[in-house]
Amino acid sequence: MENVSSHKYFILDGFSELGALRPVLFVPFFIMLVVSLLANSLLLYVVISQKSLHSPMYILIAGMACVDLSLPLSSIPNMLLSFLFNWRGISLIGCLVQMHFVHFVGAFQSTFLVWMALDRYFAICTPLYYHECMALPRFLKFIVPLVIRNMVLVTVFVILAGKLLFCAENLMKHCFCEHMALVELGCGSTAINSLIGLLTVFLIPVADCIFVTASYVFIFSSLLKSNKSGVKALHTCVTHIVVMIMSLSIALVAFLSYRIRNDLPDAVRVFFSTMYLLFPSCFNPIIYGIRTAEIRRHILKICCRFVRTVPHS
Repeated sequence: MENVSSHKYFILDGFSELGALRPVLFVPFFIMLVVSLLANSLLLYVVISQKSLHSPMYILIAGMACVDLSLPLSSIPNMLLSFLFNWRGISLIGCLVQMHFVHFVGAFQSTFLVWMALDRYFAICTPLYYHECMALPRFLKFIVPLVIRNMVLVTVFVILAGKLLFCAENLMKHCFCEHMALVELGCGSTAINSLIGLLTVFLIPVADCIFVTASYVFIFSSLLKSNKSGVKALHTCVTHIVVMIMSLSIALVAFLSYRIRNDLPDAVRVFFSTMYLLFPSCFNPIIYGIRTAEIRRHILKICCRFVRTVPHS
């Protein structure tokens, strides 16, 4: 039987179509990374430092900020070095580790929205039992299964990707190790990899979207039936819905662009995948900071205090 040599080293070749203009991408991506780090760090600081915000809803928002803080750090700094110095190589092991981290952490962008929807459902539809339902020992039954689901699905498709033989070429049309970008380089049949990847898309972001949508249907129905206006509750729900639509739309476009054969240019697919890492991370904390009154009030206090301490010439 003929031995087949499999590549163990890959070249990340995303946005190569830009040629000499590729280093210019450093500027917008660096700005978005800085905005993401500053905005999420500020949001985390506000929630942690203010005891009045130590309630389940704000703790979940802080958890989302941790996800939005971690996700860009997994690959964007490496991308920036690639744009500036053309450092584009990555080993197979490094690629699989990065892939696992990106997809595992990214899965929690939709999972946290599920937990937030449950928080709002208990607060609005069962207010008398809210603190009982949101107590950690009871709420763990909603946390643990989703964490296990995310871990198992992501680990399975990463392991399957690692078992492929890469004998044709080692040029990956991407800026980081995205699952299907690596699978496309595999020799022989990759049908099982595509199937598991697609199954993961429907069992995590799509399933989460359906659950969140159903939760808000019940919430709005409860508000319409009650005599109370529920303006504050409705305002919070709308904030979560805006984040959900924005995050899940980008995630689904990024995932499905590799599975729908429509001659989509490589640069477009790479762009949506990188926006999946950066766009929600930049704008989620801004949306929560602006639309959540309690958080906005504390942020304004911090900003005013900072302005007063800056020495004026």
